[in-house]
Amino acid sequence: MKIIDQHTIVELCDKARASDRRRAHLNFHPQLDDPVQRLAVAIEPDSYIRPHRHPEVGKWELFTVLRGRFMVYRFDEKGTVLNKELLTSTDEADAASLIEMPAGSWHCVMALDTGSVFFEVKPGPYTPLDDKDFASWAPAEGSAGVSDFMQWLKQAEVGDYPSNGK
Repeated sequence: MKIIDQHTIVELCDKARASDRRRAHLNFHPQLDDPVQRLAVAIEPDSYIRPHRHPEVGKWELFTVLRGRFMVYRFDEKGTVLNKELLTSTDEADAASLIEMPAGSWHCVMALDTGSVFFEVKPGPYTPLDDKDFASWAPAEGSAGVSDFMQWLKQAEVGDYPSNGK
């Protein structure tokens, strides 16, 4: 039996804080070619997850929060914000506790609180080279424009698009 308890969450958050990318994951699936990928992901608020999509037919993703709060964004092909949803395990008004991202959707997730962890379920297998397309209108991870883009995301509303994504 596999479980996630508070000790596991704390360890995962410690790994995320110590990581250069400011995130860490714990796989529940036994191998990368498993037909169902299941993982806990700890993300710190200063971690950048570049907007991307999973191009394969049927590659949806399901997110639920174990701790903390996240903002989940969905975009059109030009970077216009189509949805902006608060994802949390608390009883906040107008917040979601579970989100399923449709296959092929441009999206990203941003942690709002330190020590935030979500659980993700998606169809496998995981193939790192084919797993995702990155948005051309968003800066590459580690590039100079990341900080400005993250600031824009924090303020963006539905209908907004990045004026200077790269």
